[in-house]
Amino acid sequence: MAEESDLERTEPASPRRLEQAREEGQVPQSRELSTFLVMMSGVAGLWVIGQWVAGRIVALVKGGLSFEPALAFDTAKMVLQLEDVLGEALLTVVPLFAILLVAAVGAPILMGGLVFSPKALQFKFDRMDPLKGLERMFSVHGLAELVKALLKALLVGGVGAWAIWREKDHMLALMTQPLEASLPDFAQMVMFAALLVVTSLALLAALDVPFQLWQYHDKLKMTKEQVRQENKETEGDPQLKARVRNAQREMARRRMMAEVPKADVVVTNPTHYAVALRYDAARMGAPVVVAKGADAIAQKIREVAAEHRVPLLEAPPLARALFAHCELEQPVPAALYTAVAEVMAYVYQLNEWMARGGAAPEAPTVLAVPADMDPATPRPAQA
Repeated sequence: MAEESDLERTEPASPRRLEQAREEGQVPQSRELSTFLVMMSGVAGLWVIGQWVAGRIVALVKGGLSFEPALAFDTAKMVLQLEDVLGEALLTVVPLFAILLVAAVGAPILMGGLVFSPKALQFKFDRMDPLKGLERMFSVHGLAELVKALLKALLVGGVGAWAIWREKDHMLALMTQPLEASLPDFAQMVMFAALLVVTSLALLAALDVPFQLWQYHDKLKMTKEQVRQENKETEGDPQLKARVRNAQREMARRRMMAEVPKADVVVTNPTHYAVALRYDAARMGAPVVVAKGADAIAQKIREVAAEHRVPLLEAPPLARALFAHCELEQPVPAALYTAVAEVMAYVYQLNEWMARGGAAPEAPTVLAVPADMDPATPRPAQA
């Protein structure tokens, strides 16, 4: 039973599986949504610019049929006039076609986003297999598409028939009226019927979009074995883990180096260690370590500090203690308060001297660093 359950597609698709499907051009699609958006855009476009388009077309037809009798015998001039009329007609309907084009392109983007997949354009022989074609026709998906087509035909046809039956007397009355007077009434009836059809298509789209999304994710479901294999490939790859760790370390190092110019002082070993401290009396209870490093990173911290004129203080025991017992963005331990306080007092005096002049302050040479905080202090031998 366990083996059978492992082979059943019961697990939702992982992000990697969804991304692979997108690379192959497999995204959720809804024909009903596309039909609705195109139809709605067309009706809206006709509602906004329909009167202008109709006026232009009428003017072009009248202008095209009005010409000198002599032109009827000049084939070249008649062809030129026809070309002019057709060009003007195309320019007239270009805005409407542009609206329809945007709707046709935007519908798939609403469902699956913008996707361009060269794999989807590759020729595959299995698409021409008649047996697989019959299998698709009689599958659950094929049955669902057939039901949707029948519902669409019944709904749209029923709505159209109802609209015509509702306006039958009006349409018969229009036949007795002059053409120029009846055309606006007829256009209003057509727009009313189109709005009813668009409403019915909106209902179909509202039902079809959730179904297509469910079917898409259901088709991409994975077996438990596939999930285990994917986890093994992504999380168990030592090289991938190493690359991730290196990238994380590099990002952390860059963030740390960006904090060095904001430091008040950098305590050095002088070459092996460097620790940058910052203190804001209004927000901090104790100085905070904003950067620390050994060897090459310590050298880089010193270079950045010198470039931004951050004071450097050579205090090997304190530098070693801070490096060993302090974490980034954490206050210094209470045991080092006295030593760090002397350092911050020196930095304050140094800033005052640089601003006002006078006698230069003396850098502290002996700091109160507890022996058990300095890693270089020899430990007593165990009895």
